[in-house]
Amino acid sequence: QVHLAESGGGLVQTGGSLRLSCTASGPTFNSYAMGWFRQPPGKEREFVAAINWDGDRPAYADSVKGRFTIFRDNAPNTVDLQMNSLKPEDTAVYYCAAGPAVRSGPEYYDYWGQGTQVTVSS
Repeated sequence: QVHLAESGGGLVQTGGSLRLSCTASGPTFNSYAMGWFRQPPGKEREFVAAINWDGDRPAYADSVKGRFTIFRDNAPNTVDLQMNSLKPEDTAVYYCAAGPAVRSGPEYYDYWGQGTQVTVSS
């Protein structure tokens, strides 16, 4: 069992930066790939970024490539999402998730956090 908790969301102006953090608890965290997803208002949940259990092979959605970076630290069980050059269309609830491999579909992830709101004002 893995428990996930996101933090770091908030309100930022266009062009600004935020760093989201996901803290995981559970003895098997190190064996999971970790992903970040987001759900804009009135839309489906969408893939943002993911990283393998060893911090290798990060993957990004095209919409965030070059602006967002995913980091992982297995001690102390955190995965962060650094978000730069934010745009209004990045406004969403952001979720971290744990799954067996780096995949872009939310159905492949077994554990989810409660989410943190990110709002980018124009």
